Amino acid sequence: MPVLKILLVDDHPIVREGLKTLILSQPDMEVIGEASDGQEACQQASLLQPDLVIMDISMPGLSGTQATERLCRECPKVKVLVLTIHEDKGYIRQLLAAGAAGYVLKRAAGEELIHAIRVVSAGRTYLDPDMAGKVVTGFVRRTGESLPTKGPSLSDRELEIAKLTASGHSNKEIGNLLDLSVKTVETYRTRGMEKLGLSSRVDLVRYAVQQGWL
Repeated sequence: MPVLKILLVDDHPIVREGLKTLILSQPDMEVIGEASDGQEACQQASLLQPDLVIMDISMPGLSGTQATERLCRECPKVKVLVLTIHEDKGYIRQLLAAGAAGYVLKRAAGEELIHAIRVVSAGRTYLDPDMAGKVVTGFVRRTGESLPTKGPSLSDRELEIAKLTASGHSNKEIGNLLDLSVKTVETYRTRGMEKLGLSSRVDLVRYAVQQGWL
């Protein structure tokens, strides 16, 4: 079984210790390093080449947002999952724009963090459920409302699915929400991505931030 290599970044040793205990309880995960600030995080990531970095935001020196942006630029294969106390949508926009693939609140249950790690490591975007509701509000059109049209011309359905995908919803979740089959969701998503000239979910998230969808 492939083992997921994880780097922990937080300026509180007791938090890192708790995270390490939780992660090491999973047979397919290991903690290969730790860092207490953004600068050290970038150095450790470059040296150790983890699969995933769990990143705090508020740290001395180089902040989590700055470190995430630098990490995603210098180590593009490394995925960043933000773990923070901050519940402001502004932080989500900043981190997603910087390249983060997920956002989890520190008050979340341990199993929620493990789930988020698996989602992000699989190449998907994850938003804490408590935050996703705030971010997604207004994404799905109501009867009689027209959706905004920015950038390339997408159909209403393509735009709905692009926004929900950017917010971290899986094809199955979108299908349940919009009463569509998974295959139909995939078709609309692929068509929309092609129109936007995007090749990955991360690209779509960045585009969504630029367009003000998130």
